[in-house]
Amino acid sequence: MKQINLISDTITKPNDAMLQYMMQAEVGDDVFGQDPTINALEKKLANMFGKEAAIFCPSGTMTNQIAIKCHTNALDELICEKTSHVYQYETGGYSYNSRVAINLIDGENGKLKPHQITEAIRPDYDWLPNSTLVSIENSCNKGGGSYYDLQEMKAISENCQKHDLRLHLDGARLFNVLVETEDKPNEIGPLFDSISICLSKGLGAPVGSVLIGNSAFIKKARKFRKVMGGGMRQAGYLAAACMYALDHNIPQLKTDNQNAKNIGRELRHLSYVEAVKPVKTNILIFTIVDNVEVNDILQQLQDKGIIASQFGPKDIRFVTHNGFEENDINDLMERMKTIEI
Repeated sequence: MKQINLISDTITKPNDAMLQYMMQAEVGDDVFGQDPTINALEKKLANMFGKEAAIFCPSGTMTNQIAIKCHTNALDELICEKTSHVYQYETGGYSYNSRVAINLIDGENGKLKPHQITEAIRPDYDWLPNSTLVSIENSCNKGGGSYYDLQEMKAISENCQKHDLRLHLDGARLFNVLVETEDKPNEIGPLFDSISICLSKGLGAPVGSVLIGNSAFIKKARKFRKVMGGGMRQAGYLAAACMYALDHNIPQLKTDNQNAKNIGRELRHLSYVEAVKPVKTNILIFTIVDNVEVNDILQQLQDKGIIASQFGPKDIRFVTHNGFEENDINDLMERMKTIEI
């Protein structure tokens, strides 16, 4: 029985063409700025988003944490939606690395509105932290892959500028959004002070995220990357995979998104599924009916060769990726129909 692994799009592996491209990479010592493939990747993404510079890091958590560190000082405060990755899944790094407070906003499917940011700004009192940085996530993981379109991002950017707040974009799955909205990266770049792009999810590279900003910001980021242990040497082999992903794998994201939407329509017919969040990109979250234990469903899924993750007291998450094909949907649903409750 073929395993159907939908636990995350981080399980993607390089295909033969990507591996060959990696092995042909020209490399050097990146700590000294001498790895030509890393330099090319950083320049490519900076130019793509209309920014001055970029820095290659091992993970999206590192790029997000470096951004928070660069934008803030101790006693500052980060404003974000309560389900944001920077709050939920980065081990409290905002506090540990940057000594900042966090102000959580209850958005809608992971998304903030400008007026909510305005209402979250702290008055300038001695006993309150300084509201300094806003971080938004696009697409929103715990929001079920929901996303901000260009106009929504513009409205937030204008509001942050009005209130002298810096704005960071956690764009871990941003390209899954762009294939839906058809917005251009160089339209998005000017709206943000920094952008994090992950290349090891749906885009299929094995390792790597890139932080993008202006030259002064990236110079500062290099120092913080080093102190966090992120200074790599001949990492151009990894950067080459990221280059290949950007050049070849973006169109596949549209297929991944559509596969998730198709699965979402089918899940609604299962007796043990109470609800399915609106499916916008490649993430789908469904809620199990009250009289059924999530762990029981997950175990039955695993017994049938389907790997998924619990995403709340009653929720399960599937994430589609380039290892899951359209013709796998019928197989998936046939197995799910045999689950007993």
